[in-house]
Amino acid sequence: MSVKSYIESNKERFINELFSLIRIPSVSAKQENRPDMLACADRWVELLFSSGADKAIVMPTEGNPVVYGEKIFSEEAPTVLIYGHYDVMPAEPMELWKSNPFEPEIREERIWARGADDDKGQSMMQVKGFETALKSGLLNCNVKFVFEGEEEIGSTNLAAFCEAHKELLKADVILVSDTSMVSADVPSLTTGLRGLAYWQIEVTGPNRDLHSGHFGGAVANPVNVLCRLIADITDSDGRITIPGFYDDVEAVSDTERQMIAQIPFDEEIYMEAIGVDSLFGEKGYSTLERNSIRPSFDVCGIWGGYTGEGSKTVLPSKAFAKVSCRLVPHQNHAKISKLFKDYLNSVAPAYVKIDVKPTHGGEGYVCPINLSAYKAAEEAMTIAFGKRPLAVRRGGSIPIISTFEQVLGIKTVLMGFGLEQNAIHSPNESCMLDFFYKGIESVAEFYRIWKG
Repeated sequence: MSVKSYIESNKERFINELFSLIRIPSVSAKQENRPDMLACADRWVELLFSSGADKAIVMPTEGNPVVYGEKIFSEEAPTVLIYGHYDVMPAEPMELWKSNPFEPEIREERIWARGADDDKGQSMMQVKGFETALKSGLLNCNVKFVFEGEEEIGSTNLAAFCEAHKELLKADVILVSDTSMVSADVPSLTTGLRGLAYWQIEVTGPNRDLHSGHFGGAVANPVNVLCRLIADITDSDGRITIPGFYDDVEAVSDTERQMIAQIPFDEEIYMEAIGVDSLFGEKGYSTLERNSIRPSFDVCGIWGGYTGEGSKTVLPSKAFAKVSCRLVPHQNHAKISKLFKDYLNSVAPAYVKIDVKPTHGGEGYVCPINLSAYKAAEEAMTIAFGKRPLAVRRGGSIPIISTFEQVLGIKTVLMGFGLEQNAIHSPNESCMLDFFYKGIESVAEFYRIWKG
């Protein structure tokens, strides 16, 4: 049976199996969902077995468990290690969803649900691509699977898991579907990812909330102070002001910048899609360069004082913010984290106390386009999508990818099938049905082409 005919014959089952995963609210950020994490891991074990794995188990870590599976033909055969994650982002704000985020629906030729793309949908493409290749007689290599439950909270325990199980995870290449393509009409392979550093900031002023009439103007307001501190981290040209921040930033060659310039990109469509009238970023760089080969700073959340209904004239005791930097290759997240913390401590005024807590981070990654597995992925996607994919650096972060290289010594090919319009991490996340099946086809064709 051909790849296309096998997929066509099993479309409904593939969707039903994906839906069975999506219905489990495996939100790693919430302790209340801990039982759901375990249930989702167990469900993946069932699905790996039914898809053709010879072995599938749930393996403990200090946090959420890792799902490991394998199909081994021989010790001499080349081996692919498939990585994915079964945890998802919180669905809030719930009122912005058009349907229940954990009860998937098909509308407008799309799957709508939390995890439809990131990463249950894309992980399912890998597993069903493996199954399709196996049933079609195309699989001539060993395949191992590692699905973690902490990617959305920084893969806290996966590095230690890799260190402890180096022999088990031994492979020739890692294949990951957790990235996006340029557009529905322009397939692409991700050749680079940015790194990440993340902090929570707490600013404390008076020892309790104060009456803003009695104390306003005489006592520093922590929310005001925090806003000024954060605002000063970037200047009017969009550059980060932390001393030493750019010391290790990679100078991308003119050749690569020219390649980026050739990527089809319409700023008007881009702005319309996200509902803004103009764009802002680091001076001297294009939009596609700003969100891929340059670092950035963002406030991910900020709070303090009274935010309930109506008015309350209060001068808050405390203010908080969650902030992050996207980093580029050669920027070490631990070094940047210390620079950031030292900088804020040095500029914080004496009339408040500041506490900067690093939470998680990871390094950037670049994939060589002369890698045999990259070339196989390129050919496979050409078959499935009818167009040769572009080589593109993306702005997102998967910190564990650089860890794989450091700990396991294996390069990763980022064969992702997401789209910007899929709204991952946002309300109304979705995945095009057509892309779900083309992703499965691409993975199956990869196994036909790759020889190790």
